[in-house]
Amino acid sequence: MANIFDLFKQIEVGTAAKSSAAGSVEYIVCGLGNPGAEYALTRHNAGFMALDYISQREKLSVNRAKFNALTADALFAGKRVLFMKPQTFMNASGAAVREAAEFYKIPPEKIVVISDDVHLPAGEMRIRRSGSDGGQKGLRDIIYQLNSDAFPRVRLGVGSPPPGGEMVNWVLGRIPEGDREAFYKCIENAYDSVGLIINGKIDEAMCKYN
Repeated sequence: MANIFDLFKQIEVGTAAKSSAAGSVEYIVCGLGNPGAEYALTRHNAGFMALDYISQREKLSVNRAKFNALTADALFAGKRVLFMKPQTFMNASGAAVREAAEFYKIPPEKIVVISDDVHLPAGEMRIRRSGSDGGQKGLRDIIYQLNSDAFPRVRLGVGSPPPGGEMVNWVLGRIPEGDREAFYKCIENAYDSVGLIINGKIDEAMCKYN
């Protein structure tokens, strides 16, 4: 298996690969983040980083511009999946997800969203079948655009700002060195948990990783 520390070195300089799949898209896996190199390894880009890790493991390249997102269409966990990284900035992520869902006629329960979570310590994960946005504005916009909160989400802990700290500065800051090992392990677990969710084993994923 690829060394995850090497992976994140590659993310900083970019990677290249190809992907293809046959049949109809059955699932959407969306990682949330902000486009642009300056945001590449920030806390708010935890969802993008998870997709980068999945891409590296699966030898994909999430780089096809479609639905206001960078996408890859490939087989994953035995299903045809559209991976997507919205390029609309975090707070407007829902428009890209809605457009893709409408095009492929994907119901909310088959849309898996990966995001950061400031309410969890770095390295902890919370998987939910549905629910509120928990203050995460990308999730909030997806709920609004889909008119539904009934989509699975994988939330990756990035820790909370210190007392008096600005939330914007916190989420747009990079994971500190002391938290990276735990955070990267969480990214690895996200790969496994998304596979379980796609195979209809969300309860197993929750029991194993929450």
